[in-house]
Amino acid sequence: MANCRYSKCPEDAIDTMARTLYGEARGEKVRGLEAIACVIINRVEKALEKGGYWWGSDVENVCLRPWQFSCWNPNDPNREKVLVVQKSNKIFATCLRVARRALYGGVKDPTGGATHYHRHGLLPAWAGKQIPCAEVGNHVFYKDIP
Repeated sequence: MANCRYSKCPEDAIDTMARTLYGEARGEKVRGLEAIACVIINRVEKALEKGGYWWGSDVENVCLRPWQFSCWNPNDPNREKVLVVQKSNKIFATCLRVARRALYGGVKDPTGGATHYHRHGLLPAWAGKQIPCAEVGNHVFYKDIP
């Protein structure tokens, strides 16, 4: 397996990404989980290309950056679920597999390079005049967000 360049400790990155996937998209099919994983990877890639970026330059910092992935927000009802889920949970086990594949280059990006997304039916202020680059499952994806 290739090296993981997205974290100093790949096992920590896999766990953090999997918990983010579980919190953000546990109701999605595998392709939907892969799309969210690619957003995380795309953010890390953008940071690495630019020598750093405000949201962090490794998986853990990107996922845990305040107010970026709502499942980590202190007031989000998913936060407790994300923190306590165990590997024995079938959906979380799938999230772990997707995270591992994504971190080691085994997922083709269905988002076209997206760094942002939201659920269908919501329209965050940042997305108001933006043109989506993809729709996967219950999410709409965007790139080149200022």
